[in-house]
Amino acid sequence: MNFDFSEEQQLLRKTVRQFVDNEIMPHIAKWDTEGGFDPNLWKRLAELGLMGVCIPEKYGGAGMDYNSLAIVCEELERGDTAFRTAVSVHTGLNSMTLLQWGTEEQKRKYLIPQAKGEKIGAFGLTEPGAGSDVAAMDSFARREGDSYILNGQKTWISLCDLADHFIVFAYTDKTKKHHGITAFIVERTMPGFSSKAIKGKYGIRAGNTGELFFDDLRIPVENRLGEEGEGFKIAMSALDNGRFTVAAGAVGLISACIEASVKYCHERKTFGKPIGEHQLVGQMIANMEAGYQMSRLLVYRVGELKNKGVRNTRETSLAKWQACDFANKAADDALQIHGAYGYSDEYPVARYLRNSKAPVIYEGTREIHTIMQADYVLGRREDKPLSKMLPKWPSEE
Repeated sequence: MNFDFSEEQQLLRKTVRQFVDNEIMPHIAKWDTEGGFDPNLWKRLAELGLMGVCIPEKYGGAGMDYNSLAIVCEELERGDTAFRTAVSVHTGLNSMTLLQWGTEEQKRKYLIPQAKGEKIGAFGLTEPGAGSDVAAMDSFARREGDSYILNGQKTWISLCDLADHFIVFAYTDKTKKHHGITAFIVERTMPGFSSKAIKGKYGIRAGNTGELFFDDLRIPVENRLGEEGEGFKIAMSALDNGRFTVAAGAVGLISACIEASVKYCHERKTFGKPIGEHQLVGQMIANMEAGYQMSRLLVYRVGELKNKGVRNTRETSLAKWQACDFANKAADDALQIHGAYGYSDEYPVARYLRNSKAPVIYEGTREIHTIMQADYVLGRREDKPLSKMLPKWPSEE
């Protein structure tokens, strides 16, 4: 397995890093405090081709491979988790799911404008009483002629107030449990749709997160994604993509923690020498580096599996679990290295710690991923090929 980056990927990394350094870093402390970032950044992300980096060119994307998406997420989260989250949801959870499961008509109508950055996509699975236990959802869509009537609520939805299109999951037959869930493409402009932001979040404050409400919302049958009863399978395949981007972002957060900590280690002196020369501080730096390298290998291994069109649920779960845990620990150590200053907004490490916690919870808690990995090892779980997989890369083949 070759982990060397192509010239195109090296240029991509350089481009995204410059974008982060020039257009995010100078303003992120203010945006984090105010609870939102400059909406013009959506246009800049689109201009750079970052809204559809791994979507084939015929569907409006840049046509790059899946590890290129990992590079984008890694570099964006080095700036702030809110920006990686936006790309994770728009590209990983929504656009890649449309690419995998959508009809040609759906791809032309929704995927192309999303890949170009003309429209924003999001994803609605979690409910107030249904997080890890997806089958506990209450949202229900009943068939009525050539439409479905959707009623229900979703919560902790990223881009809730910003997205134009949502992939939403609801029961169409509760008696079938997981096999009675169906996926739909919902537009913000459909009557009966409303959203509300959640305020006072612990972290990712620059990002928009909230609730969706569906009140007798009429969805045309052509907006059903896949067949009735395929929703759970579609949701799980979408999470394979979303978790991949979350894991890649965690690598970027570890990198940011190392960068900030090393800089501070050279600036701060105690007991007559730079703090980096104290063994226990050096140990924390070493652990960050180990977490960074291990997480990076796990993430890019998953990207190669995606490039080959191989199902990667097991590998993605491991990468997401470990990378997010490493990032959370790196952020905690980074704050410790900064001491009392780390507890203030004068340095970015407090924000890193706050931002590092949500990825440990969403898209499968560390406990869920622990159980999944144990089940694989003990032979209680195996992955069968899906009826539809993401296109192999090169994506035009």
